[in-house]
Amino acid sequence: MRKLTLALGSSLILATPLAQADILGLGASVSYWDSNASGTASSGNSTVDMNDELGLKDDGNVNASIYLEHPVPVLPNVRLSYTLIQQSGQGELTSNYGIFTAGTQVYSELDLEQLDLTLYYEILDNWVNLDLGLTVRDFSGELLVQKSAVVDRTEADAVLPMGYISARFDLPLTGVAVGAEGNFISFDGDSMRDFSVYGQYNLSLLQLQAGYRQYAVDYKDGDDSFDIKVDGPFISAGLTF
Repeated sequence: MRKLTLALGSSLILATPLAQADILGLGASVSYWDSNASGTASSGNSTVDMNDELGLKDDGNVNASIYLEHPVPVLPNVRLSYTLIQQSGQGELTSNYGIFTAGTQVYSELDLEQLDLTLYYEILDNWVNLDLGLTVRDFSGELLVQKSAVVDRTEADAVLPMGYISARFDLPLTGVAVGAEGNFISFDGDSMRDFSVYGQYNLSLLQLQAGYRQYAVDYKDGDDSFDIKVDGPFISAGLTF
């Protein structure tokens, strides 16, 4: 599988930050994402629709993240996050796909997995918060289509540098906040974006979130490609120290 490695520009990470955490901070969270996948996958010259032909069902996924913020201005803050999307379904092909012919009844499984390392600076850090940085995403995708013991696999694998932005507005003295964050890249016909908007409530060390996340990938790896959107509501619970 080909690896895509790009430079997005050193200004995101090497630029002198305007603000940084006053004290050392550590946080971790786990979220449940009720996700729905749509779009297409291609193997060679054949393409299949995730919903109409494969019948992939909506499913929930558990994701996790951890971050470390510090008061050293020159060094970026660090966040690690992991996302695994798994969906399955049964359907009937309306056209040839891979080794299967039109009219074949198939069972399918879609796995999208990613591990993110994000390095970022706090540009603003008061009741208006703004973070900018760079995410290095280790992405892999696999679509398995099978009939009895016969299996066709469509796969993609990449390491992607992505721009990162996060903005949050805190309502003073309430513990309530609203925010949005996203990762994005587009290069040579391939693209990936991952955005979320949320409401947040802090109660002592406990941090609760609820919102909406949309993730889209249009990526070609050799003869295989994915053009998929995954979206849906999520809830999250975490601890901050």
